[in-house]
Amino acid sequence: MATLTLPSDIKKTVKAALKEDIGKGDITASLIPPQTTATATVITREAAILCGREWFTETMLQLSDEISISWQAQDGDLVNENQTLCTIQGPARAILSAERVALNFLQLLSGIATESRRYADRVKGLKTAIRDTRKTIPGLRLAQKYAVRCGGCENHRIGLYDGVLIKENHILACGSITRAVEQIRASHPKMQIEVEVENLEEFHEALAAKADMLLLDNFDRAMLQRAVILNKGQAKLEASGGITFNEIRGLAESGIDYIAIGTLTKNIQSIDLSMRLTTT
Repeated sequence: MATLTLPSDIKKTVKAALKEDIGKGDITASLIPPQTTATATVITREAAILCGREWFTETMLQLSDEISISWQAQDGDLVNENQTLCTIQGPARAILSAERVALNFLQLLSGIATESRRYADRVKGLKTAIRDTRKTIPGLRLAQKYAVRCGGCENHRIGLYDGVLIKENHILACGSITRAVEQIRASHPKMQIEVEVENLEEFHEALAAKADMLLLDNFDRAMLQRAVILNKGQAKLEASGGITFNEIRGLAESGIDYIAIGTLTKNIQSIDLSMRLTTT
């Protein structure tokens, strides 16, 4: 797969996770003589899309720069049940202190990438792309959105600062869709504007206001098909609203551009991984 740009906050995220777990020190690891070295292997117990290598590696290295890791798969690779993912060598204390945090990152991000690949494959051959949302674990947004890309889906905006999505409460506060779009256009003329609409009346108003993208909230397949016809290529169209895995293929066949799936980063089933260590 194509090379993906890694988030800029990996070191910071790992540092916070280690502080949370180790605190003033790993009491149990103090049982091991400081000079003891070890070799460990990480094995996956199920098929998955691997993601999170850099977080895993950074976790180990923040505890000891004497640790070396040899990886046998890349982020974005399909790995099989009982496959060895990497081999670790270095001080036993550091490896054991880093183990849980390192595996947490790898399991979580691989789970997101695996689910994202499942959704991406579901719309394969169609023009529609699957996109994530802001429904992420606080502090892990960039990591989770990287995992979504590893799985073959796309990112929506990263946060409130890099994209405009005018939703129901914004519209109520501003008075109308038209007024909300006009205000954003005046203050941020180069920003792409997306407007959430709940019916065809709002759809027409958002089109007339020349929104760049329309988020079609809880539109069924017939309504989506109608929206595509009425749109005539004027704006990009995105479907949202509790869309299930079984529904997405049929909805995508309507010809919309995107489907928003919050469960990619919200309802996460971590991948089952195991680390085994031997001292030397």
